[in-house]
Amino acid sequence: MAKKSVQKTKNQSFVGILVGIAVVGVGVIGYLITSASQSQVIKFDDTIPIAKAQSYLVGREDAPVQVIEFADFECPLCGSFAQVSEPDIRQRLIEPGTVAIRFYDFPLPMHKNTWAASNAAACANEQNQFLAMHDRIFAGQTEWNTAATTKPKGAMVGYAKELGLDVKKFEECYDSQRMIPRIKGNAAEAQARRVDGTPTFIIGDKLYSGDLPYDKFKALVDDELARKGLAPKADAKKTDAKKTDAKK
Repeated sequence: MAKKSVQKTKNQSFVGILVGIAVVGVGVIGYLITSASQSQVIKFDDTIPIAKAQSYLVGREDAPVQVIEFADFECPLCGSFAQVSEPDIRQRLIEPGTVAIRFYDFPLPMHKNTWAASNAAACANEQNQFLAMHDRIFAGQTEWNTAATTKPKGAMVGYAKELGLDVKKFEECYDSQRMIPRIKGNAAEAQARRVDGTPTFIIGDKLYSGDLPYDKFKALVDDELARKGLAPKADAKKTDAKKTDAKK
C-alpha cells in the first residue's frame, strides 16, 4: 500500500513537471511572438484608405516611349534590374529623351520590409530625391530586407543621411504614414492591370515580366518606336564610341 502511494506521488510530481514545462513553453512562445511584433519600428496601419495611383517619373514627360514599371523594393530580381540593366537604360535611352519610365511600387506580401522601403522612397520624393533613394535602397537590399532585420527604418534613415536629406523632415514623413495611401494606390494599379510578379514592364500595350537585360529592353523599345512610325534611335553609347574612334 505504501509503495502504491509513493508511486502515485512520483507520477503526480512527473505530471506536474510536464505541465510546468508546457506552461513555461507557452509563455516563452508568447513572449517571442510579442517581442517580434514589438520589434518592428513602425507598423503600417491597414485601415489607411487607398489613394489614386501616382507613379514616379524617370525621364521626360514627352519621351516617345513611356514604359511602366511595377517593382517591389525587396524583390531580388527588381534589385538586379535596378543595378545591372537600368544604369545603361538611363544613359543610353532615358537621358537622350527616347524613353521615360513611370515607376509604381508594388509591395508583395511575402516581403515584410518592402513597405518600409516604399515609404522611405516616397518620403525622399518629398525632397526631390526619389531616384537617389530608389538606387540606394536597391543597392543596400541585403542590409534591410526581411532576412537582415526586423527594424528597417534604421537603414532608411541612414540612407537619408548619406544622401544629404533633411533627416528630421524625412523621419516626420516616414512616421506619419501619409505616403501609405499612395503606395496602396500603386499596388492597386498593379492588381488592376493583372500584374502578378515583379519586376513587370508595360511597353506600348504589351506586358513583360522579369529582369530584362539592356539589349532585350532596347529591342522592345525599338519595336514600340516602329509601331508608332518612328525610326529607332541610335544607341547613345555606341554613337559616343564612334565619335571617340573618329577623333583618333
